[in-house]
Amino acid sequence: MKRIVVILLLAVAGASAWWFELPAKLGWEAAGRQDFVLYGNVDIRQVSLGFRVNGRLSEVAVDEGDAVKRGAVLARLDARPYDYAVRSAEANAAALRATLDKLKAGPRPTEIAQTRANYNASVAELRNAELELTRAEQLRPRGTISQSAFDQATAAKAMAAARAEAARQALNLIEEGTRAEDIATAAAQLQAAEAALASARTSLEDTELRAPNDGVILSRVRETGAIVAPADSVFVLSLTEPVWVRAYVAEPDLGRIHPGMKVKVTSDTRPNDAYEGTIGFISPVAEFTPKSVETAELRTDLVYRLRIVIDKPGADLRQGMPVTVRLPLGEAAIR
Repeated sequence: MKRIVVILLLAVAGASAWWFELPAKLGWEAAGRQDFVLYGNVDIRQVSLGFRVNGRLSEVAVDEGDAVKRGAVLARLDARPYDYAVRSAEANAAALRATLDKLKAGPRPTEIAQTRANYNASVAELRNAELELTRAEQLRPRGTISQSAFDQATAAKAMAAARAEAARQALNLIEEGTRAEDIATAAAQLQAAEAALASARTSLEDTELRAPNDGVILSRVRETGAIVAPADSVFVLSLTEPVWVRAYVAEPDLGRIHPGMKVKVTSDTRPNDAYEGTIGFISPVAEFTPKSVETAELRTDLVYRLRIVIDKPGADLRQGMPVTVRLPLGEAAIR
């Protein structure tokens, strides 16, 4: 009887040893010991696209579901009003530039020569008036000329002197050249005109709506012929990159992860194809577990939100898709 009991005990011990070694042989224990699993959802950025200027929509180049590359033209406005504005600004800037060049160059030699000639002529008139007055002064005591003629000679001499002085001042002014203040004023006016021209050209460029990044058109809001304002949405674009995973980690497990940690991300549709990801953000503020989060803890537990950036996302990752995040515990450490 004792021999039978011993045999049974040995059999039970052997079966127990075989049973505890089975998970290790199948890889279950290793998987449970090396992987820390989180659950989250794919988060893809969406952009509402519109024009910076108003106008009539003349062309819509893409439709819903179309994949577009960065810089591709999505739609155009009627550009004629903005083209006319550019031409007007160019003409105004050209006129002010010519004015500034004229002021910087100063008077031409022929203009200086003409002013000098006018001055010389006024000096000759003054000398002639002085001679006439001298004769009148000599003849007046004899009564040869009347008092009226003498007064006229005196006035003519005074007027000739004034004209000569004015001509002299005009000659000095033209020889000094343009004032620095006038040049500065013209330069400032030209800068304002050039800024207006740059603004007009920018508005003309803005009549073309281009994709800011690679993505897929989700919605086409406006059609050809519509009048749009700068605040109106014309398309909704889903960006191809970046693709993030929004997940939550419980407070007791917070020390297992750190920014920069590499993770594996899989979806239910392709569980055998894992994407490489990197933890890029861990919220410093705790929050209550959202209803959409799948965790083994109670829903009232506090968790921390984290963002995982997918290195090379595929087309199968779509907005809101639930995914599984596996973090190798061999790299998990408090940093």
